[in-house]
Amino acid sequence: MAAVAAIHHQLRSLNTDILAISTDSVYSHKVFTEVSPSASKVTFPLISDRTQKISKAYRVLNEKTGASLRATIIIDPEGTIVAKFVNPLEVGRNIHEILRVVQGIQYGRRTGEGVPANWTPGQPGITRDPKYIGRV
Repeated sequence: MAAVAAIHHQLRSLNTDILAISTDSVYSHKVFTEVSPSASKVTFPLISDRTQKISKAYRVLNEKTGASLRATIIIDPEGTIVAKFVNPLEVGRNIHEILRVVQGIQYGRRTGEGVPANWTPGQPGITRDPKYIGRV
């Protein structure tokens, strides 16, 4: 959550909203943001999913522990899930990859092109045309 806060301004410049959702209580969120120096920098909403309805709906609930998995879900303006990353508990998110994926999705929708592996903004995309399959 704190790592995402570090790129929050970049995501906002892409008209992207962020919500942090966990099965922790609102009281836990309050204490966490007051005690943790990095969490105190979080300026986006922290949502408590004590009922686990959200975690179940997005299929990110660890049924054994009752806690959400470390997941990032990207939803487009029409409400469609366009990307979903689930990290093992031992591995934190790659915030730069999250940002790159949002940029790539927006690039693709703006240009009609796909983005290749390791694409970064400023690089060309790939023309989506069946005649190029296997030739590029």
